[in-house]
Amino acid sequence: MSDWEDEPTTAGGSGDQPAKTQTNVSGWSDDEGNDNKNSGGGERGGYRRGGENSGEERRGGRGGGGFNRERGERGERGERGERGERGEHRGERGERGERGEGNGFERRRRGDDDDINNNNKDFGEDGEKKREFYIPPEPTNDETEIFSSGITSGINFSKYDNIPVKVSGENVPKPIGNFDEANLRGIVHENVVKSGYKVPTPIQKVSIPVIADGRDLMACAQTGSGKTAAFLLPILSKLLEEAQDLEIGKPQAVIVSPTRELAIQIFNEARKFGFESYLKISIVYGGTSFKHQNECITKGCHVLIATPGRLLDFVERTFITFNDTRFVVLDEADRMLDMGFSESMRKIMTHSTMRPEHQTLMFSATFPEEIQRLAGEFLNNYVFVTIGVVGGACSDVKQDVFEVNKFNKRSKLMEILREDANGTIVFVETKRGADFLASFLSETEFPTTSIHGDRLQSQREQALRDFRTGKMKVLIATSVAARGLDIKNVKHVVNFDLPNNIADYVHRIGRTGRVGNNGRATSFFDPDHDQALAADLVNTLAGSDQTVPDFLRQLSGGGGGGYSQSAFGGVDVRGGGKAITCATSNEEDQDWD
Repeated sequence: MSDWEDEPTTAGGSGDQPAKTQTNVSGWSDDEGNDNKNSGGGERGGYRRGGENSGEERRGGRGGGGFNRERGERGERGERGERGERGEHRGERGERGERGEGNGFERRRRGDDDDINNNNKDFGEDGEKKREFYIPPEPTNDETEIFSSGITSGINFSKYDNIPVKVSGENVPKPIGNFDEANLRGIVHENVVKSGYKVPTPIQKVSIPVIADGRDLMACAQTGSGKTAAFLLPILSKLLEEAQDLEIGKPQAVIVSPTRELAIQIFNEARKFGFESYLKISIVYGGTSFKHQNECITKGCHVLIATPGRLLDFVERTFITFNDTRFVVLDEADRMLDMGFSESMRKIMTHSTMRPEHQTLMFSATFPEEIQRLAGEFLNNYVFVTIGVVGGACSDVKQDVFEVNKFNKRSKLMEILREDANGTIVFVETKRGADFLASFLSETEFPTTSIHGDRLQSQREQALRDFRTGKMKVLIATSVAARGLDIKNVKHVVNFDLPNNIADYVHRIGRTGRVGNNGRATSFFDPDHDQALAADLVNTLAGSDQTVPDFLRQLSGGGGGGYSQSAFGGVDVRGGGKAITCATSNEEDQDWD
C-alpha cells in the first residue's frame, strides 16, 4: 500500500441491515462498527421519512431554499429560514439559498487542539495503527476566508496564451476567450470574480464549453494549470441551470479523488464557487468518523466529493446510489485507474444504480496509453485535450539538481534552509524517513511538521493547516502531498529522496510555480540509488528549458533519446487530433494583481 492510500480496517454493518462481509472494501474503511445504527436516514439532519409534517422538513441546512419550488436568487442569512410549507410559494427557481451553519456539516466545532489531543498514541499495543473517530473542524462560512484560499496568478500568467493546445474528437465545441463567453450562471460568475479570476487558463478555455455541451472529456494539462476550476465551474452552473429536486443519498455530481487531502481541497473550491447558492456540497473520506459523515450526507447533497474506498463503503451499504448522478469526475485520473485503484473505480463506474446518461470527466497531468485505453471503457464519444507538454515540468519552476550521497543529504538540506526556509516542502520516500527528518529539523531553528499515511487523519489535517498558515515553515512529506495539492506560498520543493519514476517527480515539483507564479525545486541525486532516473530527468530538465548538470548528462549516457509526450499520454490513442489556438483576451485583462 502506498503512503497515501486510505488505511485498512474491517468494515462492519450499519443501519437496519445485518452486518455483512464487505468484499474489497475493508482496505479503505474505518467505520465505527455498529455504533451507527439507524444513521442512514430516519429523523437525522432535518429529514423525516414519513408521518406528520414530513413535507415541512424538506428544507435542508445552508441550501434550504433549494428544496422548495421557489428558489430565490438570494435567501435570508438565517440558520434554516422559514420558506413556507410544501405546496406554497410555487414559482420561479432561483439560485440563492439561505446561509446556514456549516454547509452540510453539523455544528460539532472542536477546539483548536482537539484534533491533536484526540489520540494519545498513534499505535496500539499490538503495533497496529490506532483507529480514531475523528470529526473534522466545521468548514468556515466567512466570505473573506473562503475567497482567500486560492492561489492568484503570477507574473508569468500571460505566457499561458502561447501554450500549444491539441484537441481530438468529433464536433468539438469552440473554446472560450474569457469567462463572459462561458455563459456561467450569475451567482457562479460572481464567485469567479470574487476569487480573483479574470482570464481563464488554456485548460479552462477548452474544458468549460465541452462540459457545458454535455460531452465526456479526457483532459491532460500540466500541474498548477487550473484543472479543478475547469470542471467545477460548468458543473455547478449546469446544476443551477437545469435544477432537479434533491433526494437523500442521490448526489447529482460525484467527484472522486485519490487522496484525502486533495478531496478536501476540491471540497473547499466547490464551496467557494457555489458560495451563497442553494447547492449543498458534501465530502466523505477515510480516516474520519463514518457516522458523522453519514449524518452529513443524509441531509442531502447536490455535489459529493469522495475518496474511492469511503465512497464504496457508502455505496455498498446503499447509503449512496447514483440514480440521479449527472456528472462523474475522476481527478488525477491516471492514479485513479492504475492497478491500485482500478477495481474500486470499475465498481463505482459500472454500479447497477449508475444513471446511464451521465457525463464522465477525467483530468490529470499524465495519461499513459494503457490508462487511456482503460479510461475509454467508461467514456462515450469523448473529447481528448492536451495542454502544453503533457507530463512535462512547468517552466516557471527553476530546477536544480545536486549530486549528493545519502550521508551528506542532511547537511545539504540545512545549507538550503538557512538561505530561506519559509514555504518549503521536503519530499522523502518513506514514512519512517519523514518522521526521522521532521524530528531532526524540529531540534533546529526551523519549525517543521510532517504528513504521511501513518499519521492519523486529524494530524494530517493539522499539519497542513500549520504549514498553510506559516506556523510551520517546513513540511516533510511522502507522496501523500505530491498530487494536486494547491498550497499558497510554496516557494521551494526539495526532493531529499528522488522518486523512482519521472511522473512522480513532475507531480512533486508541481506544488510550486503554480498558475504563472515562479517557484524553485531542488533535487538531491544519489548516483548509487537514482541512476535509473537519470535519462528521464535529463529529458525533463531539457524539455522545460533548465540547465542540465554535466554529471547528470554523463550518468544518463548522453541524455537519452529526446523528450516524448507519448509516454505520458500526450497523444490520443484513437488517433487524429488538431492543434488549436485559444482565443486571447485583451492585454489589460491579464493583470491579476
